Formats: sequence, structure tokens, C-alpha cells
Amino acid sequence: MRYADDFVCAFQYQADADRFYQMLGERLGKFGLELSAEKTQVISFSRQTKGTTSFDFLGFEFRWGHDRVGKPQLKRRTSRKKLRNSLKQFAEWCKTKCRCGMKRLFRELNAKLRGYYNYYGVNGNYAGLKQFFDAAMRILFKWLNRRSQRRSYNWAGFRELLQHFQVERPRIVGRPKARRVAGRA
Repeated sequence: MRYADDFVCAFQYQADADRFYQMLGERLGKFGLELSAEKTQVISFSRQTKGTTSFDFLGFEFRWGHDRVGKPQLKRRTSRKKLRNSLKQFAEWCKTKCRCGMKRLFRELNAKLRGYYNYYGVNGNYAGLKQFFDAAMRILFKWLNRRSQRRSYNWAGFRELLQHFQVERPRIVGRPKARRVAGRA
């Protein structure tokens, strides 16, 4: 990793977490570094604990959920705040770029969508990707119809346009964990 300065540590016992937090500050001090007080915190986060059920980290919301079998599992989804900011930035981008040529517009659009999917396309976050894609396409539809005094597209024509330019669809990029298969001895 290029800059690995953000991390999460998990501990079973509160005393271990407190000791680690104290030792980390001392250890970083030896190298002339310090912990950021507004970014660093010790929280109680377990599937049995009532209260804090989620936390945000690097654009993801981490929360407890259940897998298909019903076992407790740590889940990730796009942070609501980051989703809103991404859609706001996308709307600004559409506002400035929708006046350029269609080939260039859709080439840049695909690059933007690929970048979003590469970052947020982790297992369990397909719903977040789909939510971003649907909202982004509504924004694009709105701005393409503002290019002239009359409406340029209806929804059927817009879908054909997306198909013609092969707009990137939401997809999970992260690979699932490797499953261990018990071998016979």
C-alpha cells in the first residue's frame, strides 16, 4: 500500500484495547509521529453489545449482519455520507460535461463508474453500487435533456443510448475469500 496510515484494530477485551492504544501513542512518539485525537477512538463493537451497531471507516460503514446460513458476519456498505457526496460531485460533473460530445462524455462516464466500482465494489455492497448507478443515471438523464429547449430523450431512448455506449454496470470487484477444502489423508 502506498499510504497505510489508517487502520482498525480489533480486540476481544477492553483492557487489551486500552493498553494497545496507550502503547501505540508511545511507539509513534519515538518516530516523531502522533495520533490524531479527532480521528482516533476506542469503541465497543460486537454482535452482543447493545448501542453502537456500526462505524464508518474509509468510506464504508461497518456493521453486524448475518450471512446466508444465519451466522453473524461483519458487513460493509458504502457510507451514506460518501454516497451523497459522490452523487453531488457527479451532478456537478454532469453540469459541466453534458455539453461536450457524446463519445467523450460516455468515455469519461465509464471511467468514473469503473473507478467507483473498483473502490466500493466489495462483497456485500452490490446494493450500494446499484443505488449509486441508478441515481447517477437519473442525474445524467436530467442533464442530457437540458441540452436544448426540447426534451432530447425519453426513458426508452435513454436506455438505448446507454446500451449503445456500453455504460458500465454495477459489479463486485473484490474477490471472495478462498474456501478451504478438507483433504483426505
